[in-house]
Amino acid sequence: MAALRKFRPLFDRVLVERLLPETKTKGGIMIPEKAQGKVNEATVVAIGPGGRDRDGNIQPVNVQVGNKILVPEYGGTKLTLDEKEYYLFRDGDILGVFENN
Repeated sequence: MAALRKFRPLFDRVLVERLLPETKTKGGIMIPEKAQGKVNEATVVAIGPGGRDRDGNIQPVNVQVGNKILVPEYGGTKLTLDEKEYYLFRDGDILGVFENN
């Protein structure tokens, strides 16, 4: 976690950690790795200060640290920090935010 504290995304970038795919069905059957799909859900770990508009004003990022979000299946820049995989996306690439009920 120490390396993660040293990394801060720039501009409108968002650092996320993808959720792990399910390895069992509800009935208890193990799912092989090749059959597991890529999970599009992720948790926001760090955010940048925001991008600039045409007038030079900072536009804040639309998500907060800890939000569960929906990201594209492909894309993002893969980073490895403390032997964990993270992905860096632009704020505009995020598809949606899951609301807490």
